[in-house]
Amino acid sequence: MNLEHTLINTLGITITKLEKGKIIATMPVDERTRQPFGLLHGGASVALAETVASIGAYELVDKETEAVAGLEINANHVRGKREGTVTATATVLHKGKTTMVWDIQIVDEEDQLICVSRCTMAVLKLKKS
Repeated sequence: MNLEHTLINTLGITITKLEKGKIIATMPVDERTRQPFGLLHGGASVALAETVASIGAYELVDKETEAVAGLEINANHVRGKREGTVTATATVLHKGKTTMVWDIQIVDEEDQLICVSRCTMAVLKLKKS
């Protein structure tokens, strides 16, 4: 998977653990990810959440015949963050034939909850050539 020239690369997201049904990634809280008032931008948190759900879901499909795409995402931003690093942990809650549901928790370095998100992924059938 080539992450160069993607939002993942632009935001400094790094995948630190990838296994079937679980993925962990980090993202810096810096000038790329803060809003004008100096706090972690909620959109950056949502981008991190959808990134881990998407990569996690992709690892669970048949890459020859299927792809995945975000269908719906929600997020509750429960604590502000001004600097440092946040870590997202995504776990699959439901793996169906056409959808998956992922739970994502984003925490700071002290394991304090920053954002909790749920993402529904569509499982798409690739067209045969």
